[in-house]
This record gives sequence, C-alpha cells and structure tokens, in this order.
Amino acid sequence: MKTSILAFGLVAATALTSPAHADKLDDIIASGTLRCAVVLDFPPMGSRDENNEPIGFDVDYCNDLAKALGVTAEIVETPFPERIPALMSGRVDVGVASTSDTLERAKTVGMTVPYFAFEMAVTANERSGIKSFEDMKGKVVGATAGTYEAIALENQVKAWGEGEFRPYQTQADVFLALSQGQLDATVSTSTVAQSNVKGGKFPGISVVDKAPFDIDYVALFTNREEYGFINYLNLFVNQQVRNGRYAELYEKWVGGEAPSLAVNGVYR
Repeated sequence: MKTSILAFGLVAATALTSPAHADKLDDIIASGTLRCAVVLDFPPMGSRDENNEPIGFDVDYCNDLAKALGVTAEIVETPFPERIPALMSGRVDVGVASTSDTLERAKTVGMTVPYFAFEMAVTANERSGIKSFEDMKGKVVGATAGTYEAIALENQVKAWGEGEFRPYQTQADVFLALSQGQLDATVSTSTVAQSNVKGGKFPGISVVDKAPFDIDYVALFTNREEYGFINYLNLFVNQQVRNGRYAELYEKWVGGEAPSLAVNGVYR
C-alpha cells in the first residue's frame, strides 16, 4: 500500500512539474503567422491578379482567419494534388483550398464543418456537339486529378462503358485542353465553369448543363489530432455565417445568393 501511494505521488509530482504540451493553435498564435494552403488556379476561389498577388474567396477566407487569430496570413500556393501532402509535411498549418469533406480524406486529416458548397456544371467544347450531361457518353472527358468532380466523372465513364477519362494536374490544364479540342467536355464546379467561360482566356467553350452529382461541400482541414484547433476552425466557420461575412465574400467573388451550408436532415 505504501509503495502504491509513493508511486502515485511521484506520478502526480511529475505531472505538475512537466511542461504543458502546446498544440497547433498555441503554436500558430505564438509564431505570429498562419500558413494557408490555397489553390491559385481555381478562380474565383483562388487566382492571381495582374500584379501576381493572390486573390479570391479562399484567399480572403484565410486572411479573415488570420485576423481572428491575431496573426499574419501566409498564402502558400498549393496545387490540388498537393493539398494534403503539404499539411502532412509541415509546410502549411491549415488547408483553405476548396477540399471536399470525404470520409477517405478524414482518415488522414481533420476536417471542419463545410465552409463552402459547390454545384456541378458541364462545360463543353462548342465543336463537340455536347448539349447535355448525357451527351458526354462515349466522348473524351477530363477533370483535375483528385477532385470530387474528377472522381465522380471517372466513375460515370466506367458506368457508361465507353468514352475516355483523362486526369489533369490543374484546372488551367483542363480548360486549355478543352479549348484546344483535346477534351470534348469537363465537369467542374459551376463557379469555376462560369469564371473560365466569362474570362475569355479559353475560347470556344460554353457551359451547357448541370451535372447530376451531389452538392460538393468543402471543408477547412488540419492535422486530425489537433482537436483544439479543429474546434476553433469550426467556430470560425460558424461565425463567418452568423456575422454575414460568408454572404459578403460570396457576393464579392461569385455573385448572387450564397448557398446554404446546412445539409437537410442532418443539421441546420
């Protein structure tokens, strides 16, 4: 009994004298910098202006998060396939990168509640004859590798049993291939589709239909064991909606009424 009491006392003394472990939230505040992974070839979520400065919804969202934390934002340009590797290698603290909240990704990183919601659209080369989603059957289609829409489109091509799916490294690569006729059509978010068509950089393409894929809810992400930081990020997303900033940024970068981030039958 005495031995047990002595052992307990030593353990308690060690706990009292051991320094507390600082988590990522503490580390970010102490460092004075928040490093955000942002995709910068994905307008209007992220791109560069005429002075090569990062702009877009996700850029502003990162800046808002940094301001709330009382630190300086550092935008780390991160292509779609490198988003999670950038976090795992320690190059960034958080992903503000239009990342679909899939269960597969949640095995690797910690994801927040949705901060943005995308509908899907079909954009076609005007010489392809494609006027609807079903017209893509048997055609050459493509999308940015690793994205929600790329996975869904590749699965659809397999289900059709004909045609060809081609993955690309960036959104710019997809729309350039589409404009040059290397692709007949692509599926992307409606925001990206409209931005690329209206921008005039990729002639000969047009948005022709909606794609019958689920709404793509996207989340912020960080290391999955950082519960304190994840809780903070969830509250931040909630506050962005409550104080009207989410609607303000949507109007600024996309236009129109911001889509609801609530999932019917799950939470409101």
